[in-house]
Amino acid sequence: MIIKERLQSCIDNLKHLPGVYLMHDKDDKIIYIGKAKDLQKRVAQYFLRPQVGKVLKMRESVEYFETIITSNEKEALVLEMNLIQEHYPRYNILLKDDKHYPYIALRKDGDAYLQIKRNKKDSHYDYFGPFPNSTSAYNFVDLINKIYPTRKCRNIPSTPCLYYHMGNCLAPCINKIDDETNNKLKEEIKSFLRGNNLDVRRDYEKKMIEASNNLDFENAKEYKEIIDAIDHINASQNVETYDKKDRDIFAYSIRNDYLSLAILIYRKGRLLDKKVFINELFGEAEEEVSDLILQYYNSHDVPNEIIINSTSIVESLKDLIDANVMEVSKGKIHDLVLVAKENASNGLDEYFLSARLDDDKLALLEELGNILGIKTPLYIDLFDNSHLQGSSPVGAKITFINGEPNKKLYRKFHIEHDEARDDLKSMNEVVTRHYLRSKNENKQMPDLLLTDGGLIQVEAATEALKNIEVDIPVFGLYKNDKHQTEGLVDINGNTYPINNKALFFLLTRMQDEVHRFAITFHREQRLKKQTESIFDNIEGLGKKRREMIEKAYSDISLLKEASLEELKQILPEPVALNLFNKLHSS
Repeated sequence: MIIKERLQSCIDNLKHLPGVYLMHDKDDKIIYIGKAKDLQKRVAQYFLRPQVGKVLKMRESVEYFETIITSNEKEALVLEMNLIQEHYPRYNILLKDDKHYPYIALRKDGDAYLQIKRNKKDSHYDYFGPFPNSTSAYNFVDLINKIYPTRKCRNIPSTPCLYYHMGNCLAPCINKIDDETNNKLKEEIKSFLRGNNLDVRRDYEKKMIEASNNLDFENAKEYKEIIDAIDHINASQNVETYDKKDRDIFAYSIRNDYLSLAILIYRKGRLLDKKVFINELFGEAEEEVSDLILQYYNSHDVPNEIIINSTSIVESLKDLIDANVMEVSKGKIHDLVLVAKENASNGLDEYFLSARLDDDKLALLEELGNILGIKTPLYIDLFDNSHLQGSSPVGAKITFINGEPNKKLYRKFHIEHDEARDDLKSMNEVVTRHYLRSKNENKQMPDLLLTDGGLIQVEAATEALKNIEVDIPVFGLYKNDKHQTEGLVDINGNTYPINNKALFFLLTRMQDEVHRFAITFHREQRLKKQTESIFDNIEGLGKKRREMIEKAYSDISLLKEASLEELKQILPEPVALNLFNKLHSS
C-alpha cells in the first residue's frame, strides 16, 4: 500500500503517549475520532496493517489526521466523548439513548419538599431510586404528598392554598416550621421511600375501618386507594435479585458484521430495565464494546458493580470507571450474564428477521449528494414555518446528522416581522437570524439546507444566506399536482426527482419531522395565547390560581368542558363563577 506523503508525515510524528486522534477527509471534515493509551501503536495500525470493510473504507477517505496528547487514558476518554458530541463523525458509533431514569429528590434543608430529578448532581437533595419511568416516580410522589404534610408549592405563596385547608401541608407560607418538626417529617418520608411502609399501611387501614363504621364512605374510599397504592408499590418491589446491590450486567453478540450489546440494569437488587443496542461493527469487537460501555456511562449513572465476562474488556475499563468492573464464572450472577447474552443474541434475531433493517443511511446520503452535485450532506438542516391565518406565527429548524435526527440542534423561532401571513419573509427572517448567530459564534455550518416548500422558499432562504455572506447549498422539497412530495428543486428551478424509494422515505421522514416540530410549537403558542386572553380581566384570578388551573386542565378544550361545580373545587366560588361565565360567553 502506498501511503500519501502527508499521511506518512503524520504517522512519523506519532508519540508513544495517551491521547485522542481525529481523522480528516479531503474536505477537512472529521470522519472518525478515537482515543488510545499509546497513540503510535493504535493509529499507525490503521495504515500499516491490512484492513477490510468499514475500516478500509474509512482509511481510504483519510487525507490526514491530528492528535491531541493527554495526561492519561481517562482524560483522553473524556476528551473523545466531548469531541464526538461536537463533530458527530460519520464512522463513530453513537448510542441512540439519552434516557435518564428519574429519581425522587427530597430537599435536605428547609421544608420537606419533593421533586423528580433525572440525575443526582444537586447536592442539596437526598435521592431515592432510580425508577423505571417518570410515571411510577410521579405516582410515588403523589402518594407521599397525600400521606405526609409536605410542601407542595415550588414558590412560597403569600396565602395558604387548598392543601393547607385539607391538612396536606404545614403551610410554611404563614407558619414558621421549626427544624425539629421538619427533620422529623423528612425522616418519616425517607423511611417510607426505603420501603418501611407497613406501619403507615396499618394506620390507614384503621382510618378506613373507622370511616366506614361512621358511614363516611368518601374518606373510606380515599384511604382504601392509599392502601392499594402502597400494596402496588410493595408488589413491584418484590422482584429482586439475590442481594441489594446496584449493578449493570453486559453481554454482547456478533453476527454478519453487526454488534449487539445488551445491558441488564439492577438497582437495589431489582431489575429496573433491559437495553439492547445494535450497531454495524467497526474495528475489533472487544474494543468497540469497551468504547460503547464508556460512552454509555458518559451520560448514565455508574453503579457499584459492572459485570462483563471478557478479560480484555474488564482490563480496559477498570481504571477508567469508578466502579468494581469484574467477571463472574459461576453462581447466580453468572446465570444473569447468560440471560444478558440471550438478550443480545435475540436482539440480532429480531433485527435481521424483522425484514425492516435500516438502509445504509450513509450510502443514501452519498447518493443524495451525487444527485444534487454537492458533497455528501451528512449534516442537514430543514426549515418550516407555521401560522393560522396570520396568528401566532412561528418558525422551526430541525437537524439530521448522518441520517438521524439530532434534537439537541432543533431550534424554535418566534416570527418578529409584522406581516405574519408572508411565509417568504418568515423564511428569510429565521434563516438570517439562525445562521448569522452561527457565523458570529463560529459554529459548524450544515452541508445542505432544505426548505419544506418549493422554489419560492428556496429563493427566500438563498437571499437570506447571500445577505449575511454564508455559503450553504439550498434546495426545496417540491410537490406534484396531487400535493405529494416528488423531489427537490434548486435556485434555478431545476428539479431532481427522487426515484430511489429508500432515499425518498428518508427525505419524507425529515419533512414529516420538521412539519411536526413546527406545528407542535405553533399549537403551544396558540394555546398559550388563547389561555392568556381567557384569563385576562377576571377578578380574583391571579398568577398562582392560573397555574393551578393550567395544571388541572392541560388543554383549553378541557377547561371549557369543566362544570361550575368542578371549577369550584379549585377556585373560590366567585372566581370560579367569573371564569365559567367568560369561558361560555362566546
